[in-house]
Amino acid sequence: MYRKKKVMRTNLPISQARRVFVGFLIASSAVVVSACSSGTPAPSGTATLTPSATQGASNSPTATAPAPTNSASPAVVASCRTTGLHVSTGYNSGAAGTLYYNIDFTNISGNTCFLLGYPGVSLVSAGSNAGSQIGADAKRDAVTPVRRITLAAGRTAHAELGISAAGNYPSATCQPVTAHWLKVFPPGQFAAAYVKFMTQTCASTTVPLMRITAVSAGK
Repeated sequence: MYRKKKVMRTNLPISQARRVFVGFLIASSAVVVSACSSGTPAPSGTATLTPSATQGASNSPTATAPAPTNSASPAVVASCRTTGLHVSTGYNSGAAGTLYYNIDFTNISGNTCFLLGYPGVSLVSAGSNAGSQIGADAKRDAVTPVRRITLAAGRTAHAELGISAAGNYPSATCQPVTAHWLKVFPPGQFAAAYVKFMTQTCASTTVPLMRITAVSAGK
């Protein structure tokens, strides 16, 4: 048995019903187009990242230039080398059987250098490495404080050498002899300077006749 389907009927005229139907189709199409256009972006071959105003401000370099710095480093003053010094002696004074001499160190290097401490001093038989030492070397005398002496080119510093009279000691103990050269090591140096210098001394190393002070400024 077949049942008859009920057919909805409208009381609108046919022309008006068509207009309603067409309007429905147009509205549906607009909704579909709008959904497609807003949901799926159009493909692009190149991705471009445009920073926002805040990002640009934070990533950009500061507008204030850094303060200039002084890249020039101060000149380094080195210890005076033996080859850059003229070493000489001069009589100073005498008292109580001891004669005192200045040993002068004049900077001839052309550059500023410094002296610090005690020179090494001894009497030798010749004015070169071929000469042998005579008697004991000069012992350190702490009467002068140890200071760093800076010598500009052409300036002079000095140390004081005291030599006791050899005649103050018994001949058998002293073994007196005449020396003609002084061997001088400037403070901190391993090369010696030789200075013409004549004095009576003791050949025996057990009789220390000489004492030397630390270097001081001036002649």
